[in-house]
Amino acid sequence: MTRRTLLIAALFAGPLLFSPARAQTGPQPELPKEKLVIVTHDGKHHDFQVEMALAMDQQITGLMFRPAVPADGGMLFDWGKPRESQMWMRNTLASLDMLFINPDGSIRSIAEHTVPQSLAVIDSRGPVRATLEVAAGTAERLDIRVGDRVQQRIFGNAP
Repeated sequence: MTRRTLLIAALFAGPLLFSPARAQTGPQPELPKEKLVIVTHDGKHHDFQVEMALAMDQQITGLMFRPAVPADGGMLFDWGKPRESQMWMRNTLASLDMLFINPDGSIRSIAEHTVPQSLAVIDSRGPVRATLEVAAGTAERLDIRVGDRVQQRIFGNAP
């Protein structure tokens, strides 16, 4: 979906998604956390406790207005079924790494060091079951690559 298509969709969704009454002015309360493990190509296991963004309003707000993300934390956006994931950094203060995850838990694509407060669309480049946002630099620090595995209950492979 192009940026132009997103803007047109936003105009039609106007009152629902972008009304002043729904304007987010601060971070959402911390969401329930669950364990997530990333198994890298070299067999290393990296444990995280991630907030679960399951409802649309939680997903719309995401990590907006949060000054930082813990090194072993993040937010998992569960789309419920495979779909294109298009994210942006509007009102997001901390740079993030975004991992786009296939239904089987394999990492489809990674966007590293996203630009805070940018409106540029960050695309999964294909249908994914979930998107994981972690602190910027995590993918490089832990040598996480496309094809590595994410273990979590939504993928049916929880450790």
